[in-house]
Amino acid sequence: MGIELTRDRSIALPMSSLSTSQKLTPDSAIAPNDVAPLIVTANRPQPADIVYPSADGKPLAETYLHLNAIIAILKALQFHLQGQQATVLADQFLYYSQGYPRLRVAPDVMVIFNVAPGGRDNYKIWEEGEIPSVIFEVTSPGTRQEDQHHKHWLYQQMGVREYWLFDPKNEWIKGQLRGYQLGPSRTPDGDPCEAYLPITDSKSAVLGLRLEICGPLLRFVDEATGQWLPIPDEIGDVLADRDRAAAELEQERQAKEAALAELAELRERLQQLDADPQ
Repeated sequence: MGIELTRDRSIALPMSSLSTSQKLTPDSAIAPNDVAPLIVTANRPQPADIVYPSADGKPLAETYLHLNAIIAILKALQFHLQGQQATVLADQFLYYSQGYPRLRVAPDVMVIFNVAPGGRDNYKIWEEGEIPSVIFEVTSPGTRQEDQHHKHWLYQQMGVREYWLFDPKNEWIKGQLRGYQLGPSRTPDGDPCEAYLPITDSKSAVLGLRLEICGPLLRFVDEATGQWLPIPDEIGDVLADRDRAAAELEQERQAKEAALAELAELRERLQQLDADPQ
């Protein structure tokens, strides 16, 4: 079934290609392995009573280790992207098909650029105008099939530039980390397309970070500075160090201004003495 990524970043599905039994309504339920439309064209008339929930009552993560890994990724990337037009969201519904609230996914962590910073109750692509650039899934044997197949296909078709799988308990991914990036490929018919290609150096070109495995945590090194991004336990110390450095710079600035003012006063007195020998 053909899917086209248009210039306005919407992904239009030719609905005529669906059989009668596949026709969708806003309440249609789509099984994970079913082929579903991605993004229905935005700005078309919509029923006013369509509700896009922000929760489904399911737990955030499978185990404490998975939860801790998700929070560590979230906080590190939020720290890294401070001051940028970007947001980092965790376990929030990503709605990708306008008018169809059942067509949604909840990435463990997603990074979206060119949007206002801060949280959202959920994320609707057609409202924000941007597709996530990077998605992380903290995976387990229980989510392996969905992470490896359905989500891999969905994020690829959606145009997510990088997709990372992290296995904190080292249960099924050799080396615990697997990454993909969109790159040039070809369809089975030989037509050019973009598809996920393996990332072999553990580096995120989109984020400018190197990914490092630290036991059950995924950590990040800033490629530009060589500095490790802090995990939640370290963020307080990092911010305190930053505040101390800012305070020291302010003291140096004030001392420099005082010295310059004193020098200017001395110059003025010397000029007065030169003008009045008596």
